[in-house]
Amino acid sequence: MLEQENSQRSVIVLGAGIVGTCVAITLLQEGYRVTIVDREGPATGASSGNAGAISPGSCIPLATPGMLKQVPRWLLEQDGPLVIRPSYALQAMPWLLRFLASSRPDRFERICDALYALHSPTHQCYEPILKFANASALIRRTGSLTVYETASAFQSSLSSWEARARRGARHEVLSADQIEELVPALGRRFPGAVLQPDHAYVADPHKLVTSFFDAACGAGAKFLRDEALSISDRSDGASVRLASGRVTSAGQVIVATGAASRHLIRSLGLDVPLERQRGYHLHLPTPGVELPLPVSFASSKFYATPMANGIRLAGTVEFARPSAKPNFSRSDRLGGMASRWIDGLQLEGATRWMGNRPCLPDSLPVIDRAAPGSNIILAFGHGHNGMTSAPVTARLVADIIARRKPFINLAPYRANRF
Repeated sequence: MLEQENSQRSVIVLGAGIVGTCVAITLLQEGYRVTIVDREGPATGASSGNAGAISPGSCIPLATPGMLKQVPRWLLEQDGPLVIRPSYALQAMPWLLRFLASSRPDRFERICDALYALHSPTHQCYEPILKFANASALIRRTGSLTVYETASAFQSSLSSWEARARRGARHEVLSADQIEELVPALGRRFPGAVLQPDHAYVADPHKLVTSFFDAACGAGAKFLRDEALSISDRSDGASVRLASGRVTSAGQVIVATGAASRHLIRSLGLDVPLERQRGYHLHLPTPGVELPLPVSFASSKFYATPMANGIRLAGTVEFARPSAKPNFSRSDRLGGMASRWIDGLQLEGATRWMGNRPCLPDSLPVIDRAAPGSNIILAFGHGHNGMTSAPVTARLVADIIARRKPFINLAPYRANRF
């Protein structure tokens, strides 16, 4: 059955995560008729299980100069912050080679510029969406703290903080005494830390996304609980074939399906090196301590966020076959590390989670038309930064659809850059 609406003022948004719901609200605010399509409903993937960070100063990609020497350890260590399951190593190798190539100093600097351009306007771009959904209370603008377990680790990090500062991101270096004063539960065990005062966090990521979704539907957006199997471009619009057998069409289609996007756009003859990076978290409903702001443990590579219903520990990365069972010992590992560094932390009643982050090797998303003149817009691959970059992506998607000059240069986010 074909459901057709070819007006350029009609759009189909594929995906009801943080990116898709931000896009839906932004387009509704501009007067478009919006249909949201998602197989499960809002906030069922990484949009609900993430660490909740909103980081306007985040501009350092995952691949950094000198990272090549760490690859052998990744392949052998099965309990580290980044793990490649042996059965998936060969399949992951092409992505990893691209990842390492993006760490070359010249490319690293360009990627830093592109990340800062995408992340720095996040608060400004969130404001109209939060107001529309009456959800401003879910964003806590507390700043965030990065702590270093050793003096040598702190010293080796200074170049990355200088790279942030060159692009305009603010930070303050704190002593052990200042760390204890700001976060008593950390004590004086850390020789140094960096405070990023402009950072924020989401007190409840699931509630934020569902609030956006509910607000969009309340303002007239339609919702189809269905799975998009393929997309077709036409001169007067685009159509989507759904698992239910329906074919629905609109003037424009936006692909914001996160980790599933690579498979979906293959129906367009496109392929991008999008990898599913498994992330784990351990959520502590009664942690027994209070954190006044999110804390990133730089050497251990995990994040502790004080959410509305406890503390969430997140940060581990795993490459594995999509069909592989979760290894929840990785969640438990987060609890063990946090207990070592946070005085009085209680792990009783903890819940575990695993989800897929949609990651590209250069840490940048795809924000682009599927082809010149296409009525299909791609908006996926936000990796570890979805909560930060979602509202900015929505603003850029609206510019693309309206054929306005985007407010930042879109060249770094082109689909054909690989």
